[in-house]
Parts: sequence; structure tokens; C-alpha cells
Amino acid sequence: MRKRAAVLCGAAVVMAGTVTAVPADASAPQTEETARAAKLTWRKCGTADYPTLQCASLEVPLDHANPNGKQITLALSRVPHTAKKYQGPLLVNPGGPGGSGLTLAGFVASSLPEAVAAQYDVIGFDPRGVGASKPALDCRPGSFDPVRPNSLPSTPAIERANLSRAKSFADACGKKYASVLPYINTISAVRDMDSIREALGAQKINYFGYSYGTYLGAVYAKLYPDRVRRLVLDSIVDPTGVWYDDNLDQDYAFDDRHRALMAWIAKYDATYKLGTDPKKIEAKWYAMREAFAKKPADGKIGASELEDTFIPGGYYNGYWPYLAEAFAAYVNDNNADPLVEAYENFAAVDASGDNGYSIYTSVECGDASWPRDWNQWRKDNWAVHEKAPFMAWNNAWYNAPCAFWPTKSQHPVNVANGKLPPTLLFQATNDAATPYEGGVTVHHLLRGSSLVVEQGGGNHGISLSGNTCLDKHLAAYLTDGTVPRGDGEADAVCAALPDPEPLSSTATVTSARGSTLHGLLGSRG
Repeated sequence: MRKRAAVLCGAAVVMAGTVTAVPADASAPQTEETARAAKLTWRKCGTADYPTLQCASLEVPLDHANPNGKQITLALSRVPHTAKKYQGPLLVNPGGPGGSGLTLAGFVASSLPEAVAAQYDVIGFDPRGVGASKPALDCRPGSFDPVRPNSLPSTPAIERANLSRAKSFADACGKKYASVLPYINTISAVRDMDSIREALGAQKINYFGYSYGTYLGAVYAKLYPDRVRRLVLDSIVDPTGVWYDDNLDQDYAFDDRHRALMAWIAKYDATYKLGTDPKKIEAKWYAMREAFAKKPADGKIGASELEDTFIPGGYYNGYWPYLAEAFAAYVNDNNADPLVEAYENFAAVDASGDNGYSIYTSVECGDASWPRDWNQWRKDNWAVHEKAPFMAWNNAWYNAPCAFWPTKSQHPVNVANGKLPPTLLFQATNDAATPYEGGVTVHHLLRGSSLVVEQGGGNHGISLSGNTCLDKHLAAYLTDGTVPRGDGEADAVCAALPDPEPLSSTATVTSARGSTLHGLLGSRG
């Protein structure tokens, strides 16, 4: 995962052939199982952007091994189908773990071609513990309030301060949610998805997941292969690295994207006046970081908060013009106000963010084993920092509660699967959050899958983000199961969208859909 992809084999044979999956009967007669659909009561909950949204709630067992025990509540959303041809429910998930999927249903339904979306009930859901689902976890409110300790543990005192934060968070989760925490994990969320399928009265589901949602979907497909009708995975988690190794691999990829931002700034020296040498611009960024470590800006932005502010730029290049302007204002004019504004827009953590982080840690710490010896973390993260300093220690502290997690961890799921209908995978070559190699790995593990690659793309979450080449493959697949087939590593290759231009340019800075999507996906996978 640490290697960046270059030229793909077989790119010249993008459409060497197509395969059409035989669709399952989405309108099969009701059985005793499908009759349970009556338990869902849908109500209007539309918004200005998504007026046809409906909402419902579903009770599921906290422990699926004890179905008659304590129940919890899942929040669901739906954009109902309107066409005569009905292809069943399309469950969507934005990733995280810890991301809310309620609004994503509206986004997906409105972003797909109208004729395609009309054939599906697009179903969003807040996974257990998230958002409007109950109980919604918030282990330690205000855990990310500024100013946090410097992420770089250059002294024993700084390391102790960061370790104390991580341990306090893990302890708070264990004390506050002792009875719930053992059941906040991917497998339990997958069991919930099957309860949703059952409540919808569907024999099979269609599924579309981004980021962590790709692992969620792959695990569902592993546990219930005969209940998968169509499966779309976009920006793909490497399931062989869940989760400690995946996070280390992220650090190298994010460092690459941060340097790509520096090179982009150098290209527009006439605008930003930071120079034309990306390495010298990067040195100015680290000098700014050092200054904020000594004296936080406006009492809000220390070194850690500065990193938080720029990390979203690794997920989505649409943020680059805003980050560049703020960076330039500080270096050229000693004006930190734009950086404070950028922090508040891109990085400040509110109650929803506290909830998301509580689920993120609960799932990642509970899904797989993490080193319990901090010496291992110290060794591994200093080694990463030597080559990729931008996010190494920030990411380490973000995940550090897992070193002290109070519940027993599960084992990662081997998602290898030869029992699925044709599956559609999307992956950008320069994705930082889920590096390219993870997409190739899953392509090999899911027999008969098709991999569509965005060559040169660095954004995380690439379909329904303005790239018409990618979106035509998605539309074809959801229309009749057609997938591309090629002779190389990728079955189809699409060129990346151009990088944005500075805000002062007359050109459009970002795709409106891309900006909306990345707001829904959030950061941290």
C-alpha cells in the first residue's frame, strides 16, 4: 500500500468487453420474512435539498446472538422508487466508521440519472451508535477542543500528555458504555444491515458504500453472499490491513497528497507568492507549524489543529484553494485569521464529530487487535515520521485509544468471495485515505469483480463527484448489471478531473456535487 500507482497495464483496452449480470427478481412474492416489512413506518422528513426523503426507525438486538435481549434503535431514511420497474432497495453508506448515512440517500438519489434512481428505493441509515440511532455514543464530549498537545512527541512530557488523552478517552468509553461497547463493531453493523433488508421485505439488497463503507459491504457480502444483488464499492479499504497497518499506510499516502498541495501552490506563485519550489514551500509550512506549536493562533490553532485543518485537503482537492489562501495570508502578511476560519470550516469538532469519533474508535479498536505495548507504536510511528512526517503522529494519536481499549477485540474478516454476482469497484490511483493497492487487493479477493480506476486522481470518494466517465459505469451497472471487462489490472480507466484553480480565477473551483459529497463523507476514512 505504500507504493503509489503509476501507469496501469491494459489502459489501452479500457472496454475490451462487458458482462451483464442477470438481475434477481426484485419484486418476488412475499414470504413470512418479507411480511415483516410492515414494522417500518415511513414519515416525511424532506429537506430543501432532498424534499422526497422519508424517515423510519427499526429496533434490532444489541447482541444478535441474543435476539430477545436488549434492543437498540436504528435511524433509516428512504427516497422511494417512482418507476414501474423496481430493482429493490439500494443501501448506501458514507464510511467512517461513524458517518451518518441519512442525508446520503438523498444525495445518491438526486445524483444518479433520474431514470436509474427511479428504479430503486435508496436507503440511508445511521449505523448503531451513530447520529439519530439510539443510543448515540459520545464517550468524552469536547475531547478535541483546542488547544491539544503538540502531536509530535519530541519530549517525554509531550508524549505523556498525548498518552494521557488517549487513555482517558478509552477509559471514558469503557465506563460510560460498558454494556454497549462490545457490540459496536463491523460484524454487528452487518447483522443490522440484514435486519434492515428483512424489514424492507427484500430477499436481496443492492449496496453502495464509500470508504469504510466498502469494508462494511464486503463483510456483508461475505456473511450473506446469497442476499447480494448488486455491490458497488468506492475508495476501497484494504481488508488485509485492518486496522493498525492500514493506518500506517495512510500516513505515507497523505504525505504524498500534502506534497501535491505544495506543488499546486508553487504552480500558482502569481496568486499565493510563496515561491515556485515545492520543497521550499513545504519548509514554510513546517515553519508555520513550529510557530503555532510555540504560540497557538487565536488560542485555537496549535500544531495539532493546523494538521487537522490541512488533512481534509488530502481527502479532497476542492479544499486546496482555501487552504492555500490561508497559508499565504499567514506567511506573507502574518495574518492568521483565514487559518482560524479554515480550521472552523474544515477541522473543528462539534457534538456530531464527537459522536463520530466515539464510533470510529469503538469500531476500529473492537474489530481487530492493536498493539498494547506503546513501545511498538513509538517505534513504528517514528519510522513513518522519518519518511512521511505530515500526518504520522497526528494519525497515531487519533488511533491511540486502541492501545488501551477496554473491550476484547474481534478478528478481521477474510472477505475473499467467489459467490457474488459481478461487483463494481472504483479506486483513484492517488487516494490517500484508502491507497490504491487496497482496491487492487479487493479486486483480486472478489472473484468476477470489475475495477474502474481514476488515473491520476487523488480524491477520496470519486463516483457521483463530477467525473462523467466514472458515473457512466455506475449508471450502466445499476441499470442492468453491466460491468466493464479489460485485459489489464484495471477493467476500465478514467482520467481524473483537473485540479482546481485559485479562488481568484474565473474558472469553477470545484464540482458542486463533489463538494457536497465530500461534506457528507467527512474525514478520517
